[in-house]
Amino acid sequence: MQKRRISDIIVTALIWLAAAATAGILVIIVGFIFSNGWSLISPEFLTRDANDTLRIVHFESEAPATFSIDDEALIIDGAGLTLEQDETYGIRISNVTSNSPARTALDNADEVFPIRRGQVLEGVNADRIDGTTSLSEIATMFEGYTAFTLRVRQLGGGIFPMLVSTLMLIFTTLLIATPISLLAAIYMVEYAKQGRVVNTIRFAIEILSGLPSVVHGLFGMLFFAGMLGLGRSILTAALTMTILLMPIMIRATEEALKTVPMSYREASLGLGANKIQTIRKVVLPSALPGITVGIILAIGRIVGESAALLFTLGTFARLPQSPVSGNLSIFEAGATMTLRAFIEVQEFGNIEMASAIGIVILVIVFTLNMFSKFITRKFGKTA
Repeated sequence: MQKRRISDIIVTALIWLAAAATAGILVIIVGFIFSNGWSLISPEFLTRDANDTLRIVHFESEAPATFSIDDEALIIDGAGLTLEQDETYGIRISNVTSNSPARTALDNADEVFPIRRGQVLEGVNADRIDGTTSLSEIATMFEGYTAFTLRVRQLGGGIFPMLVSTLMLIFTTLLIATPISLLAAIYMVEYAKQGRVVNTIRFAIEILSGLPSVVHGLFGMLFFAGMLGLGRSILTAALTMTILLMPIMIRATEEALKTVPMSYREASLGLGANKIQTIRKVVLPSALPGITVGIILAIGRIVGESAALLFTLGTFARLPQSPVSGNLSIFEAGATMTLRAFIEVQEFGNIEMASAIGIVILVIVFTLNMFSKFITRKFGKTA
C-alpha cells in the first residue's frame, strides 16, 4: 500500500513537472519573440513595404498645376497631391486625391508605380529635393506644368506585401480546398460502403498527412510550376497547400458529419426528401460548426507553413501585382509572413524583424484558435 502511494506521488509529480515544463517553454518562446520584436510593432509596420524602393515616375495632368500652402501643407491642384515637411524623412506625401493622375504613374520601365500616401519626394522634374528644401520652393517646381517626373522613395521596414500575399494565399487555397474536401468527406460518410474503396481512400489520406511539407513543395514546384507552366505564384502555392491541407480538412469534415444523429437523416427521408436534399438541408447545417473549425485550423496551417511555399511561392518581398495592369494577381509571386521571417534571419540575421513578424503571426494564430473554441462551445451540442 505504501509503495503504491509513493508510486502515485511520483507519477503525479512527473505529470505536474511535464505540465510546468510545457508552460515554461511556451512562456520563454513568447517572451523571447515579444522582447526582441515589440519595438518594431506599429501601424506603419503593417502598412509599409519590406524594403525601400526608389523609383522615377512620370504622369500628366489635364490642367496646369496650381498650389496653396495651408497649415504647413502644400496642396498641389492638378497633380492631386498634398506634401508635408517631415523632420526625419524630408518631404513626405501626406495625401493623394482619388482622381489624381499620380495614382496611375508609370516608372521608366512603363510599369505602374502609383504615388501613395507616406512616400518621400526626392525630386521634381530636373530639380532635387532634400530636407532643407522649403514647401514654397517645391511649389514653384510644380506650378504651371502638366507633365511631371517625380523621384519618389517608398519607405520600407514593414510587412504589408507579405500580409497581402498571406491573405491572398489563404483565400485562394480555401476556395480550392474547401469544396474538394467537403465533397470527398460527404462521399465517405454518406455514400460509400465500408470496404476496399473506402479503405484505399483513407490509406491515401493517411499517406498524404504523413508526408513532410517539403515533399509537397517539391511536387508543387515540379508539377504545378513546371509542367503546368504556372511558375512560382499564389496559384501554384494554393494548389500545393490544397494537397497538403486536404487530409486535415477531410478528416475534420468527416468527423463533423458523423456527429449528426442518424435520426435527423431518417426523419428527413421519411418526410419525402431525397438524399441530396437531406444532405443539403439537414446534414450540412447541423455539421457546419465542426466544418468551420476544420477550416479555421487549416487557415492556421497556411499562416505557419514555410517549407512547401519556399519552392512554390517564392521569397519576393513585394506585392503580387501584374506588371502590366498593376492589379493584384494570383499568377504573380510573393512571400508570406513566415517566409519573410525565415529570410530575415537566414540572409540578414535580423532577429528583431523576424520576431516582430512572429508577433503578428502569433496574434493571428491565437485569434483563430480562440474563434475555433468559441464555435465549439457555442455549438457544442451539434459539433
